Amino acid sequence: MARKKTRNSSESIDPAQLRLREPARADITPVPAILDRLLPEGHLARLVWEATGLLDLTPFYTGLVVTKEGPGRAAASPRLLVALWLYAFSQGITSARRLASLCVEDLAYIWLCGGVTMNYHSLSDFRVAHGAALEQLMIMVLGRLLHAGLVQLEHGAQDGVRVRASAGASSFHRQPTLEKCWQEARALVEALPAAEEEGAEEDGDDDPPSGGQRAARERAARERLERLEAALAELPAVRAAKHGPQERDDARVSTTDPQARVMKMADGGFRPAYNLQFTVDSAHGVVIGVRASNGGSDMNQMPLMVKQVRQWCGGKLPKYWLMDGGFPSVEAIKLGAAVGMTVLAPVPAPRGKERDRYAPRPDDPPAVVAWRQRMTTAAAKEIYKLRAATVEWFNAQARERYGLQRLRVRGLLKVQCIALWTALTHNLLLWIQYLVRRSVPLAAATA
Repeated sequence: MARKKTRNSSESIDPAQLRLREPARADITPVPAILDRLLPEGHLARLVWEATGLLDLTPFYTGLVVTKEGPGRAAASPRLLVALWLYAFSQGITSARRLASLCVEDLAYIWLCGGVTMNYHSLSDFRVAHGAALEQLMIMVLGRLLHAGLVQLEHGAQDGVRVRASAGASSFHRQPTLEKCWQEARALVEALPAAEEEGAEEDGDDDPPSGGQRAARERAARERLERLEAALAELPAVRAAKHGPQERDDARVSTTDPQARVMKMADGGFRPAYNLQFTVDSAHGVVIGVRASNGGSDMNQMPLMVKQVRQWCGGKLPKYWLMDGGFPSVEAIKLGAAVGMTVLAPVPAPRGKERDRYAPRPDDPPAVVAWRQRMTTAAAKEIYKLRAATVEWFNAQARERYGLQRLRVRGLLKVQCIALWTALTHNLLLWIQYLVRRSVPLAAATA
């Protein structure tokens, strides 16, 4: 029987020849740890997770086809994805790539994942793929807040915040340029199959593109053609908003995000943006209305918001509706009176300096006459001060706390999803804070 060879302690050892287990702290490795002990009790990530367990998330499960008995890899839990995005927005994280990194870097996100791996594609798709489900969840959370008395519908304040779009100013072009680019893109899409076959037959020193590379090229060409077609389709709407034939001829649309519009921003500059409208209840700062728009003016934003607030709040509307000077119009004032609301908004200064802005005009309907007279009273001016403390406060929160500085998605439907995530996060945190202040365990908050 052969004897095992032993090394003499006096022999020299070359460490490079030894097989050792060295730390690899830059790699993603499984950590032998009890995840539930990583976060202290009462941590916000824990509270968000518990809160999502009290809400009906069934609409987010639509489209999942992987069953326990069937084939295929298990899908990530929609509850986990909802909780991840809610917690991320609460920390000002709106990037799917950044969130995917945090899922292996930050203990709070690692705890939420609980061993489930994440990639930014899945996170990015989930963020904008469930607009209807997000709206239903928003209504559900509003119901909890109404039940808790945090929404009183005494004063509702509406305002818009213009958020930078995911498009550059250089991507805006007039119709001739758009049509030229469209023709080039269409020719490229039609020539791609023939070009791929010709390239496959030629012999060369370079490696031929793989099937995945060819598919990626075809997909990129088709997507560019689709964006250009969408840009051309948006031209009539852009022209309709212009004044005068010269401005209409000069109308431009972005080839990156056709639904984005150049707007005047808060700093006085003009950049591609979207107009995100929010309505906030004055009692505790709960958001009761959310609507994304690509209109640069606030003038026509009230009617659709009133309809949404009534739907979300069970058919009820605030007693007072507060707006800034960009909203009032004859139609808005008449609508407020028709639905039983008292509209409070500054009366615009007349063009003639000698005219009294509060004096009724011959063509004013009764609702407008009452509004002009109302805004001269001290009581109306005192109530109007609540607007800055409600909706402007939330707009500041949305920018500084929830990361609504610049949009990372394109198109009105996706922008609406981002607005909903922002408002939903804000309302959920208010609900959690309410329960924590009253020492009500989230597990018992089923009402």
